[in-house]
Amino acid sequence: MSRRIRLAFVPAHRILAGRALALCFVCLVLAFVLIMLGLPLGEVLRLVVTSTFGTVFGLENLALYMTPLLMTGGAVWLGLRAGLWNIGAEGQFLAGATAAAAVGLFLPLPAFVALPLAGLASLVAGALWSAVPAAGRAWLGVSEIITTLLLNFIASFMVYYLVTGPWADHVTDAQVSSQRIALAIPALYGVVHWGGPFAIALVVALGLTLGRSRFGYELRLCGSNPEAAHYAGISVAPRLFVALLASGALAGLGGMMEVLGTVHRLQGGLAHGYGYLGIVVALLARHSALALIPAAFLMAVILNTGIVLQTLQVSASSVLAITGLLVFAIAVSDELSAYVRLETAK
Repeated sequence: MSRRIRLAFVPAHRILAGRALALCFVCLVLAFVLIMLGLPLGEVLRLVVTSTFGTVFGLENLALYMTPLLMTGGAVWLGLRAGLWNIGAEGQFLAGATAAAAVGLFLPLPAFVALPLAGLASLVAGALWSAVPAAGRAWLGVSEIITTLLLNFIASFMVYYLVTGPWADHVTDAQVSSQRIALAIPALYGVVHWGGPFAIALVVALGLTLGRSRFGYELRLCGSNPEAAHYAGISVAPRLFVALLASGALAGLGGMMEVLGTVHRLQGGLAHGYGYLGIVVALLARHSALALIPAAFLMAVILNTGIVLQTLQVSASSVLAITGLLVFAIAVSDELSAYVRLETAK
């Protein structure tokens, strides 16, 4: 006889195999939908591959997409290490972008002074945007899921107010946008800026720090078993507060990279859903900070695929549909990977 048991620890190879099958399932479903829409599957595949990997423009797009996804993914991943769901990375991203844009627009300083100042301003703005949810969660037990989510809408409305009001572009009369910001992150290649390599280095450093430091261990313990943390003499509330502040700061820095490295304007819709997609990136990465890199790359490919599908008259919401299906398939595969068949004697 045999029965299924759930493993307390799932080996990495089982997770990888399950996710590979989940990805194949998503591709099959997408292929079926495209065929039902009457689109030539081979031509669509050729366009996706060539536009993403076969041109300089496509590769640059991947790099530009990966940078904010790494930052928001890292922000959400940091919160998850402490058992916190930071759904507000979108708002923190916008807060950081707004602070960095303010430095670029209103402080006529040399670039070597203004860039670090803009980075610091974005870190502080992102942290402050998460401060109230962090305090509520740490000391009052208020769900950070609700409070961080609601602050996303406030941040979005704040940006729209600024770029259609006091910060509106009166030079070119661009709609829902500030004027072009002269301050910029130096270019690495073409339109790709140094924010990308910095984001990768930051993610690696984050993983090493939390994986090998006492604070990282205490943070994991607070997230997984608060009672045990209390018993061990660890103050849980201050660590949860700091974790959510740091999470917001990372997302805010991502906003600075987007506004000063890619867009060069503060504008409505600046975040492009990066905060919510960061949740997907963090879930794909699971317990490994290094896994944020391939996870962000996969999401960048999906975003680029969405652009190609739009050129074929497929709805812009196709990206959301693909992303949702991917998350569902991976959640199912991760759960199934945890179960093994155990043979028992009759």
